[in-house]
Amino acid sequence: MTKQNNAKFAFYYLLSLVALVFVAISVGLIVFGIINKSIPDIGANYWNTNNQFKFAISALIIATPIYFILTRLIRQGLKKGEILPDSGIRRWLTYFIIFVASVIILGFLISVINSFLSGELTTRFILKALSVFIIAGLVFAYYLYDIKQDDLKKSSLMTRIFLFLSLAIILAAFISVWFFIESPKTARYRRLDQLTLNQISMLESNINSYYEENDKLPGSLIDVFADEDAFTRFSNEWNIEYRKLDEEKFELCASFNLDSSEINSDYYFSNNKQSYKAGYNCLPGNLWKSNLMEPKRAIDTF
Repeated sequence: MTKQNNAKFAFYYLLSLVALVFVAISVGLIVFGIINKSIPDIGANYWNTNNQFKFAISALIIATPIYFILTRLIRQGLKKGEILPDSGIRRWLTYFIIFVASVIILGFLISVINSFLSGELTTRFILKALSVFIIAGLVFAYYLYDIKQDDLKKSSLMTRIFLFLSLAIILAAFISVWFFIESPKTARYRRLDQLTLNQISMLESNINSYYEENDKLPGSLIDVFADEDAFTRFSNEWNIEYRKLDEEKFELCASFNLDSSEINSDYYFSNNKQSYKAGYNCLPGNLWKSNLMEPKRAIDTF
């Protein structure tokens, strides 16, 4: 085997290792996320499952074709004699792939056991542990079988079975996750509504600061800004209306794309307790009292 082939197949093996890592982790994240959503546990730690699914989907879309293409190139190189079955490149890098896969599997198992010892439901623990063993078993079985085979013609059928089985598992995870994830359009609406709530919270703080300095509520929203230019920039970016109801009551109004119940779901962590529907809503403002002994705070912190 030439030095050129050495370098080429070392590249194939190492890049396939990186792709395998992303594929294995992504499938594991999808399975864990589906288990968490299908078997709710109020005692479990909060985790943003939606972002977890998005990362896994993105990784599978990129890493899966790369892994299978490189695996095919390696198999073709072995059949053509570009790399010998007993070459150092093949054996060392295959065992290195097994080593890295073992470290990742150990990490998953440690995480699963730690969650169980922290009080996670037994059913969730069993399903997660089982999924880890299936992923690990498939990876180890393929590479350990492949490295021990010198007759590539006899091993080709078993290799195809392993690859088709792994592809079926990946596709099953990829298809299943779409039943548990929000659409990109909903994700954008949710993010825009969260930004609107952040601006409302900021305005509430500014209004309270104005009240403490002037002992009265501002007559209009422009009064809480340092200058007219700052107010103009804010008005151009955010369509938020300030309404003074009486001397100590006010509300802030804005349009929302989604109901408040969707903002306060497990997709985003929020302390917002205000309820509203999709569309134009006016949220009551909270006026801090400077003579109270308790620390000043807003009801809504986003």
